[in-house]
Amino acid sequence: MQNGLLLFFISLYLLGTVAIGWWASRRVKTTADFVMAGRGLPMIMVACALFATWFGSETVLGAGAEFAQHGLLGVIEDPFGAALCLLLAGLLVARPLYKLNILTFNDFYRIRFGKTAEISSAVFMVPSYFSWIAAQIVALAIVLEAVSGLERGWGVVLCTTVVVLYTYVGGMWAVAITDFVQTIAIIVGLLVLATSMVIQVGGFDKMMAAAPPRFFQFFPDPKPTEVVQWFAAWMTIGLGSIPQQDVFQRVMAAKSVRSSVRACYTSSFMYLSVAMLPLLICYCARLLHPELLEGDAQMLIPNMVLRYSSPAMQIFFFGALISAILSTCSGALLAPATVIGENLVRPLFRHLTDAQLLRVMRISLVGVGIVTGGMALSRDNIFELVGESSAFSLVSLFVPLIAGLYWKKATGIGAVASMMAGLGVWVLSIWVWIPMAETGDYVGWPQFLLEMPAIIWGLLASGLGMWLGSFWGTAKTV
Repeated sequence: MQNGLLLFFISLYLLGTVAIGWWASRRVKTTADFVMAGRGLPMIMVACALFATWFGSETVLGAGAEFAQHGLLGVIEDPFGAALCLLLAGLLVARPLYKLNILTFNDFYRIRFGKTAEISSAVFMVPSYFSWIAAQIVALAIVLEAVSGLERGWGVVLCTTVVVLYTYVGGMWAVAITDFVQTIAIIVGLLVLATSMVIQVGGFDKMMAAAPPRFFQFFPDPKPTEVVQWFAAWMTIGLGSIPQQDVFQRVMAAKSVRSSVRACYTSSFMYLSVAMLPLLICYCARLLHPELLEGDAQMLIPNMVLRYSSPAMQIFFFGALISAILSTCSGALLAPATVIGENLVRPLFRHLTDAQLLRVMRISLVGVGIVTGGMALSRDNIFELVGESSAFSLVSLFVPLIAGLYWKKATGIGAVASMMAGLGVWVLSIWVWIPMAETGDYVGWPQFLLEMPAIIWGLLASGLGMWLGSFWGTAKTV
């Protein structure tokens, strides 16, 4: 009976979220409205939208589970790397890109390097979102399973349908407005739950005394392999998500360049501070109910809410969590759909009107939703899915972006060579070198080189490709 009542009120909460999307759709008249909310959002709304970029499935469910199982070294990628990304976005890219008045990152590649680089970057960027979106859909299905017992496969289908509908009608206006509301709700919910859990454990002194050895170790042991793995964890989201369209759209939605930069810094602080709450909750869960770690650790926080919260708080918390994941997922869906329309379809049909381009983006959004929903049916580890997405963009798009902004000698040939070399070596490392190191099937290769993370090899190859390729062609300036 209680679960039925909880599901009923959460359904009402979700209907309210979808209603916001319908309301926001009245403001969507152009592609700029759909993609960047008409570049009219105040700083605090942009900061909340940036904060909500990852603060949902990855941090609350995925990172919390990793922390409970592996301690502080297990969550360098998120939340620490994610907060670093938002900080660097403000320092490196927000100001120069805002002044260009463009819709996508790939527009910058066209202006700086030419059409070949634009299309190549779009081809690389779109698939990088599939794992990320699938992670959000999996998270939504996990929460529904915890609340109602709904089988996860059906949860994936239901959640994919809801998020596609909600994003289709409202675009970035719907994303920004719901991000603002859900940020307040999720912070309040986490604070209440964390306070309750710390009291149940017996206070911070008991929590620290019960910690296993090295559980709160932040820096790696001074061994080459562990140090490299540590830096790779920082880079995966910290650098890999800088050239991502969902971050870009939120940054560019600000009403001024000053608001854009300030929103990046504010969201970085918000992310690093608030993200400590789910880690704290999952650590308390480890102490109170260690048996839960033997199952799906991603269910820790949903289980704690059901055990230690009142029905009213359960409705509030799960509604806010689902809303947070919906907002993250909708922004992620919007990003590749925008790139497909603006940078892959539009160059082929130069006479497209703005209204036709908006229709193409919406159709693309549905297509991306179908593909990622299928992925979510076959994969269930949120943390791994997110890591794959950020690594993909790190090895192919990060170096051309930074070189294009800050290296005058960078050329279009260098940009394309950087993308292809980085992705090619990354794939080679995953499929060939790492399996060789794991099986011991190698001759004449230093083992520590084979054991280096694939993203390190990919990033090095991307940089080398940019440097060598830029000896040919003529550099352009923005």
